[in-house]
Amino acid sequence: MPDARALPRPVLPLGIATFAAVVAGALLTTAFPALSWWPMAFVAVALALLTLIGRRAWAAFLVGFAFGIAFFLINVSFTGRYLGPVPWVALSVLEALLTAAASVTIAWAYRWMPRLLPARWARVTLLPALVAGLWTMRELLLGTFPYGGFPWGRIGITQVNAPLAQAASWVGVNGVTFLVVFVCAAVIEYARIRRWRDVRLLIAPALVAIVTVAIPQFPTTPAGTLRVGAVQGNGPTGYFDRRGPNDVLQAQLDATAPLLGEHLDVLLWPEGSMDTDPTQNATTAAVLDGLSSELDAPLIVAAVTQRGEEYFNSSLLWKAGAQNPVQTYDKRHPVPFGEYVPDRWLYHFFAPDLIDLIQREYTPGTSAPVFDLGDVKVGLAICFDVIYDDVITDGAKGGAEVFMFQTNNADFRGTDENLQQLAFARMRAIETGRSVVNISTVGTSQMIAPDGSEIAGLKADTAGHMLDDVPLRTGLTPAVVIGPTLALVLGWGSLLALVLCGALVLRNGRKTKDAGPDGTGIREKN
Repeated sequence: MPDARALPRPVLPLGIATFAAVVAGALLTTAFPALSWWPMAFVAVALALLTLIGRRAWAAFLVGFAFGIAFFLINVSFTGRYLGPVPWVALSVLEALLTAAASVTIAWAYRWMPRLLPARWARVTLLPALVAGLWTMRELLLGTFPYGGFPWGRIGITQVNAPLAQAASWVGVNGVTFLVVFVCAAVIEYARIRRWRDVRLLIAPALVAIVTVAIPQFPTTPAGTLRVGAVQGNGPTGYFDRRGPNDVLQAQLDATAPLLGEHLDVLLWPEGSMDTDPTQNATTAAVLDGLSSELDAPLIVAAVTQRGEEYFNSSLLWKAGAQNPVQTYDKRHPVPFGEYVPDRWLYHFFAPDLIDLIQREYTPGTSAPVFDLGDVKVGLAICFDVIYDDVITDGAKGGAEVFMFQTNNADFRGTDENLQQLAFARMRAIETGRSVVNISTVGTSQMIAPDGSEIAGLKADTAGHMLDDVPLRTGLTPAVVIGPTLALVLGWGSLLALVLCGALVLRNGRKTKDAGPDGTGIREKN
């Protein structure tokens, strides 16, 4: 029996594989907005997997890094829009290093699983499932580490316009990532086995693909409508924008003016829609009181608030004549190096000018991301909160019948960041079976139906408003109910499965070495 530590033969020589990994990373970016060529996700994933087959650990790390650096340098290039190359390159390199480390586990799966279960049926089912689970684990790693992670650039989001988008309501964004990678890995193994006439090998992968595409969105229960006004002020809300006192607030008020006299149930303003803290500034509070009174509707606004020595990025429910704010939600996931600086003493040593730009240290919120309007509960997320699964899941489980996302994209004007974030918002609508109102200071803003389609929209860099009846829904999708558990099973469970697989292969290899030619365990001496 061959040595259990032997590697399968690489599909590509290392030099070609490294170049192919760079190509795969670049191709994957085309599956994201603004291009949104979702089929390219399958091409890119398949090519990336081919580069890992037959690799030892360090070679797998190399090609994994090549894939990651090519992908992230393009995908998160918006981070260098105003602050220059340092944060952009630093983030890209960090994400690429984590991608490289996790790529080693995929190479190990290709090394160990066929030795443990060499049957052809296992090659096209169990091996692809393990590979897909480890890819999902890699996305979970990037989404949790370090400093809370940065779950951007996930494969599942590329499929928001694809036929399998509806599967997100059943298995969540992580599940969609798993399904895409599983299909790619299964096709690769079928091709490697070269049993073209044995179509039975494709039955299980084909069934997964067919069911994934054919399955309808999980039905949530209609519960009426909510007439929502949402305002995009297009004010000077960027970090380096020139502005005078209350210029941002005035821009929002000007864009809201056409709604005066209209009937609406709630008015939504974006993140960063005020220059001052209305909980501390009586003048700003009076303006909000007057606006709510004139509209005869509550407001959901956003501001930087201060409590004691702590600062928060807050969403505020405001009603005329009430003890305001009626409710407060503080952003749960402040952005590292954007809204606070972890280990400031360390990073100040390397880039003091950049670190000193960030004066305030925002504190993570702990309140539930839900506002109660009386007859309707609204789920919330502030800016990059939308990319974190826990905020969305907690909102849906907290009784939200509609989601309202507030964001400020002004620091990323002229990039694809706003469209990538909007793709998250659309996928969240499908995933939860809820309408989403995604409002930005500068765009792009949309009202999104529970199936992910557009109800109304505002283009980037324009001031304006949306006013429409937004469907309300009750009931929880499987993605909300089992999504967190499913992510743990698919991702971290796959890592445990890999460890077990490696241990069994190692044990079997030792038994083979210890056994004699007749299997008695006795070796003849020469």
